[in-house]
Amino acid sequence: MEFGIFVQATLLEGRAHDPAEEQAQYQYELALIREADKYGIKYAWASEHHGLQEYSHMSASECFIPFALAQTSNIHVGAGIWPLNPVTNHPIRLAERAAMCDQLSQGRFEFGTGRGAGSHEIGIFGLDHDTTRANWAEVIWEFKKIWSRDEYSHDGAAFSVPPCNIYPKPYGGSGTNPPMWLAVGSPPSFKKAGEHGLGALGFGFAFADTSDLARHVDLYKQAIETCEPVGHYANDNFMVAQGVVCLDDPKDARQAFVDHSSPRLQALMHRYHDSFPRPDNFPQWPEIPPALTMEQAEMAIEHAGLAVGSPDEVIAALKAFEAAGVDQIAFALPITAPLDVALEIIRVFGEKVLPHFDTDPIHRTTRHRYGADAERMVAGRGKLLQADQGG
Repeated sequence: MEFGIFVQATLLEGRAHDPAEEQAQYQYELALIREADKYGIKYAWASEHHGLQEYSHMSASECFIPFALAQTSNIHVGAGIWPLNPVTNHPIRLAERAAMCDQLSQGRFEFGTGRGAGSHEIGIFGLDHDTTRANWAEVIWEFKKIWSRDEYSHDGAAFSVPPCNIYPKPYGGSGTNPPMWLAVGSPPSFKKAGEHGLGALGFGFAFADTSDLARHVDLYKQAIETCEPVGHYANDNFMVAQGVVCLDDPKDARQAFVDHSSPRLQALMHRYHDSFPRPDNFPQWPEIPPALTMEQAEMAIEHAGLAVGSPDEVIAALKAFEAAGVDQIAFALPITAPLDVALEIIRVFGEKVLPHFDTDPIHRTTRHRYGADAERMVAGRGKLLQADQGG
């Protein structure tokens, strides 16, 4: 089982209106990615959201992602996600951006796709959910053609393109492509991801318990066994977003979880992601649920399997995800944690938890992409640059 971190530039309350705080938040999240790279966490996922005050100021992840890739050496940085709506992201521009990120990073870009989340966000672009569903179904099949062909054209309901040759091609040439994913949140979407040979990005995914999760993973795994991949290969990966707070002292971990978790962020999620199921007892925005107490935190850790505590406690909690068949855990750090606390969580996790689960130095997506050539492709990174510099 591999690991990632998730960033989306959340700026709560007054911070959302302060340009200096925006700048500080971007630098904070870049520091998290650099630290994750240092301690062997293999993936970083950057969201794309538009007009979601406080919740996310990551509107142009196509700028953030290559900037993060340039500051790291091994971690893969992914779009989590780029919506496949031509009015928002034209398929030609998405294909160009994905291939450019892939080329510049020498194969370290992950291409997450989806329809776009919530009526607030897609409404900015004059879209509705039925439109986004049809758009995704048409557009997802076009990237392999765009990247593979010397002459590409398309005449469809979502978009049309006259004959053209689109550059660049992905890292390694027209016979390959960046790992492709789909944001999922319900059994039909798990099956859809599998049938299309796409990795499943379980952002915002809620499940009753790990046995419930295992059933969903099985649905995906069964579908991907007989898939028709939209790319050159099947990206057999099921990722789940999960909170992780790991510190040497379990009391410090619990205190950080209580102090830096944000009920306001939960309320904003249900405000903007109105396609997500909202618990019956969860208040309607602008009402905010009460802050978490230590007693509630202890109950959640004990009964809900939260990965909060000492390294041994976090290992025990994550083993349930491993047993369920999850391929990757991507965690968001406590949203208001100071940088030194967040970096310490990454360090302790990387040194004392990660080695119990991730023993392969090669990314799972890289192995799917290159097969027997995975080690050679990874070893070859940077050699062209070294040759140019006389190295």
